[in-house]
Amino acid sequence: MVESVYRRMLFHPEEGVSELASGLDLSEKQVREALDVLSELAMVRSSTGSGGRLHAINPQLGTQILLAHQQADLARRQQRLEESRAAAAQLIGDFSENFRAAPEDAELSVLRGLDQIRDNLHLLNEQVSEEFLTFAPGGSQTPENMKASQPLNRRLLERGVRMRTVYLDSLTNDPDSVAHARDLVDLGGRVRTAPSLPTRMIICDRSVAIVAIDDQDTAKGAAVIRAPGVLAALCTLFEAVWRDARELAPTPSKDVGDEMTPQQSEALRLLAQGHTDEVIARRLGVSPRTARRFASEIMVRLSAKSRFQAGVNAVRQDYLPAE
Repeated sequence: MVESVYRRMLFHPEEGVSELASGLDLSEKQVREALDVLSELAMVRSSTGSGGRLHAINPQLGTQILLAHQQADLARRQQRLEESRAAAAQLIGDFSENFRAAPEDAELSVLRGLDQIRDNLHLLNEQVSEEFLTFAPGGSQTPENMKASQPLNRRLLERGVRMRTVYLDSLTNDPDSVAHARDLVDLGGRVRTAPSLPTRMIICDRSVAIVAIDDQDTAKGAAVIRAPGVLAALCTLFEAVWRDARELAPTPSKDVGDEMTPQQSEALRLLAQGHTDEVIARRLGVSPRTARRFASEIMVRLSAKSRFQAGVNAVRQDYLPAE
């Protein structure tokens, strides 16, 4: 705007503020602001014998003044950039020392709270280049998580990152969660479901893993693991679960001939191990009421009057191994 006012004044020295505003399609206030800047730069001066009207100085001199002003402004910006860069480096150093932030070469470090976990996940999303593996327990996904993950997933897949995600079978009970998972498949990711999952886990490029410290309360924190031996074990665990998981599909109806559904089979296994309905519900990603229904259906199927008898009958009928 300042340059356009200066140029107009060069070619129309007789015009005042109102004419300049009309000719440039600007408001008079904008023209006056531009004239103030030009005055500060000494690119316009009061014209002698013209009632105090301003006139633009010689363009050769004016251009030199304008370039000098821009160079000075650029130098100030460069100085501020260097100061900001130094401040950022100091801040990172102070944070690493005082809050024990995980150095990139640490084999094991701990993230406390959701904020640290999310910050590190964001960094991993930017750094991963080949493969992104995920265990996503918890059943149906929250609208907030789905909305936040969609652009991240799209960006990863557009970069050519291979994505494999294992959800719980109970995900298929929620249409919105199923639609979210299918969107991931449409973008090029791979999705399978399993009756239960060992914990919440993310593995990036088989070089770093984030694992929930407490599978009952993931907000407590997470372990960042870079130790090669532990990573190899976690990758083997993922591949074993992936191999037994099934492609994304609707949950079968609860009565399919004489066969138990995968969820019922897993509920039976957890029941035989002595877990409560609350633990079974959490592992399957269902409500405690649904877990109790599973237990009742299993006892009816096995003609059992107690959970202990259900375990015995399950072994006798080859639903569970003897050991």
